[in-house]
Amino acid sequence: MAKRDYYEVLGVSRSANDEEIKKAYRKMALKYHPDRNQGDKAAEEKFKEVSEAYEALSDREKREAYDRFGHAAFSGAGRGAPGGGFHDPMDIFQQFFGGAGGFSFGDLFAGGGERGQSGNDLRYDLRISFKEACFGVEKEISVRRHEACAECGGSGAAAGSSASRCSQCGGRGQVGMSRGFFMVSQTCPRCRGSGQVIERPCRACSGSGLQEKPARIKIRVPGGVENGMRLRSSDNGEHGPRGGPPGDLYVVLHVEEHDLFKRDGEDIHCEIPVTFAMASLGGEMDVPTLDGATRVKVPAGTQSGAMFRLRGRGAKALDGTGFGDLHVRVHVEVPRRLNAEQRRKLEEFAKACGEDAYPQRRAFLDRLKRMF
Repeated sequence: MAKRDYYEVLGVSRSANDEEIKKAYRKMALKYHPDRNQGDKAAEEKFKEVSEAYEALSDREKREAYDRFGHAAFSGAGRGAPGGGFHDPMDIFQQFFGGAGGFSFGDLFAGGGERGQSGNDLRYDLRISFKEACFGVEKEISVRRHEACAECGGSGAAAGSSASRCSQCGGRGQVGMSRGFFMVSQTCPRCRGSGQVIERPCRACSGSGLQEKPARIKIRVPGGVENGMRLRSSDNGEHGPRGGPPGDLYVVLHVEEHDLFKRDGEDIHCEIPVTFAMASLGGEMDVPTLDGATRVKVPAGTQSGAMFRLRGRGAKALDGTGFGDLHVRVHVEVPRRLNAEQRRKLEEFAKACGEDAYPQRRAFLDRLKRMF
């Protein structure tokens, strides 16, 4: 395949100055660096191409030759071409970023080992009631986690001694390993990524700087949470080794089901049976809510499936802006067993009502007749 134009590779114009070329190279080299795209052959090729383009355009003589002869300037075909080929793309990268002698691509983003390794995150599964999920609650939980050793103060070193900079990685926690064409970063085998070496480790923690201890932590569960949601309690995870920052505690919520209520976001739903007599004659019924029962008027002629809405009696909004509603659906319960007296009176009632008392049924029968 024919080589692409070097200016096109870096995404700059032919009149670009040195600073624009450097800026373009920095952006693309970081994007396609092999450490950031492990196993991606296409990214490797892009990295080589970008490095080659930068080497040619960042050198005044090479750029002049390229502008005159194109790619032939570096194959010996062009008159006055500088020749000599190109360097290892990783060498160019290290020289550009000032990382000669074991530069770690990871250091560019995460810093060296001297800053301390972060502690592990922890998970805690917390069961809460339906009401607690709707209105919020504060809980105190107990966890076991690694904290700074009381004897050495978290340094990992015995009394009267201290940690020293690792001579193999220079305190960075990583070393460069040659793998064919590229230099890749690996955790330093001597200090195991900490950047420091302890010659006399603390006996209490064996040099880790950590001891497992119980801890009690208060967790505020906001109103409006739902089953499976996760709360983050910053810095309440495991403490980092040798003074490293702590991780976070993640609390996974498990909301218990309610015997009467169901949730739909901020709204709560329940279903209440009413008698045939109440639905027909009307009356008042007791409706349960999360903060006690309340009386609701049932109009005469209420149909099965009718919905009553109690505003503001639902769950708290997760953003704290208000409360949802309670939706109460009624269904009319028909007596299953009638004695002789009840049956006789009901038959009299049905005869007295006739078809005019059931307009929905009459409309249905009319539609049925028109179909046939």
